[in-house]
Amino acid sequence: MSNHPRPKFTYVGHATVRCELPGGEVVLIDPWVQGNPACPQSLKQLDRLDAVLITHAHFDHIGDAVALCKEHRPKKVVANFETCHWLESKGVENCSGMNLGGCQDVLGLQVTMVRADHSCGISDGDQILYGGSAAGYVVRLPGGYTFYHAGDTALFSDMQLFGEIYRPELAFLPIGDLFTMDPGQAARACRYLGVRKVVPIHWGTFPALTGTPEKLRKALGNDGVTCELIVLKPGESY
Repeated sequence: MSNHPRPKFTYVGHATVRCELPGGEVVLIDPWVQGNPACPQSLKQLDRLDAVLITHAHFDHIGDAVALCKEHRPKKVVANFETCHWLESKGVENCSGMNLGGCQDVLGLQVTMVRADHSCGISDGDQILYGGSAAGYVVRLPGGYTFYHAGDTALFSDMQLFGEIYRPELAFLPIGDLFTMDPGQAARACRYLGVRKVVPIHWGTFPALTGTPEKLRKALGNDGVTCELIVLKPGESY
């Protein structure tokens, strides 16, 4: 476990997470703010945005990327190659496309794009365009603190490799079911990853997302997983 400073994480709602780095820089993961019904009004306007990480191009993860990036002009906008190409066609600057298994420097962070089992179509008018592969991110700070944002994904056994190779201390995992893992699968993901702490995301935004943190708590106990559950309501920070 790293004793170095970690980001301040603020749960914006749904799958959107604001990361304030020890130096004050702000990284937004999956920028869905204005149209996000779970986002508190106080978080809909950003005072700073230094980098953006996009796991995939569904509206509930990329919905405000174009507007926010044009307003704040972050130093890097990270997504898969195809999604970055689409963002550039909309006038977004400083896009830095990558693909699964790749790593790049973002504000001094080591950002690795890892597999997610999900789709990635881009809604553009009345069309759905090819958006590359859905992904998650493993982020390592210069001092060694490492966290994992899974994006939208099903459970898959290669998460064990993420635990062995990257050793994340904290995971942001979807639990809503229907479009992603349910709480039982998320509990098994915690076991595979070996994380000490988990923050559930992608739950409660819509009635169809039936997974809850309490179901995850029960599943962690049933699976014998030693992992601290950190439940954040939209607007709360850890």
